[in-house]
Amino acid sequence: MKKGLLLFFVCLLAAGCFGGVAVHASEKQQPAAGCKAAYLCDWYSGEVVYEREARAHLPIASMCKIMTLLLCFEEFDNGLGAEEEIVVSERASGMGGSQVFLETGGTYPVKALIESICVASANDSCVAMAERIAGSEELFVARMNERAKELGMRDTVFVNCTGLPAAGQYSCARDAAVMLAELMKHAEYFSYSTIWSDTISHSGGRVTEMANTNKLLRSYQGCDAGKTGYTSEAGFCLAASAARGSMRVVAVVIGAGDSKTRFDGVKGLFDHAFANYSSKTVVEEGVCEDVVCEVRGGKQKQIRVRPERACHLFCKRGDEDAVEIVYETEPLRAPVACGERVGTIVVYKNNVAADSIALLANEDCEKNGYFGSVREIAQNWTA
Repeated sequence: MKKGLLLFFVCLLAAGCFGGVAVHASEKQQPAAGCKAAYLCDWYSGEVVYEREARAHLPIASMCKIMTLLLCFEEFDNGLGAEEEIVVSERASGMGGSQVFLETGGTYPVKALIESICVASANDSCVAMAERIAGSEELFVARMNERAKELGMRDTVFVNCTGLPAAGQYSCARDAAVMLAELMKHAEYFSYSTIWSDTISHSGGRVTEMANTNKLLRSYQGCDAGKTGYTSEAGFCLAASAARGSMRVVAVVIGAGDSKTRFDGVKGLFDHAFANYSSKTVVEEGVCEDVVCEVRGGKQKQIRVRPERACHLFCKRGDEDAVEIVYETEPLRAPVACGERVGTIVVYKNNVAADSIALLANEDCEKNGYFGSVREIAQNWTA
């Protein structure tokens, strides 16, 4: 494939990106010092800012539900509807632990069950959703482990979909961050994760009050996602995310001695990230100015293009890094549909590829008719 270099520029950022070295446990003042493991990374790039015992195999309690939720949201792409009514089995209603007291044989809409998992960490709702999606919790757990492998979560094994204590079930701080980051790619997740309190209705007018277990939603500016966890075996755990401007980070702590320590630990990780790093938008959304793509056999010879998404570079404050933006395209043949991929935008930092973004057609280009083709051949001949 022949690539055409349409645009190239170099800029020095006031903050560096991707080149920083993760802070390790040897430093005297450790963030989240009262926790067994901690992890902090940029959401967009995955760059690690801080890690301590990040791959240690540990129980993570209800943070397992992050993967349960991920599979639920991915199932929407397979036809699952938010309004679909699910009949709750006796097994699901009898799960115990954190629950919203679903009724055996009762029917509940998918959106209510998902909300109860996000807000109240409901074990009964987890099993009800697992049975709807895979037929049984066991088959659903097999999907959880398969998805974990696809995401590169090499230090995770799921035995159930709730995080209740079970022999052979473990994960790590790094893997918890990976699955939360993947879950947050589903924009609809945020319509649930930010709910502070609500109720779920049962038959006969009975309701269950729900309150969000992620207290940082109200106490930390920009925190809008996360999942808590607690068992006596796992201790107090939390995976959460916060965004300010174009910067979003993910933080995880495992094994805190009490609830305050886990929230303080994640808060400290967030503070460290926002104080020492920034996020620079180097590719804007919208039509690329002064960039076009050549089209053969079309009613027009060129079309405008746009990036599939914006590009944000995670940068350490005070560093200076060279950033290069390269647009790679190839000649197209009509017809071309608006939204069709026509090339790639590659972002380099200090001569190393840092991001790759699809370049899309921003308009349709119809195929030239017979007389138009003859005219084009004649023009090329005379030229």
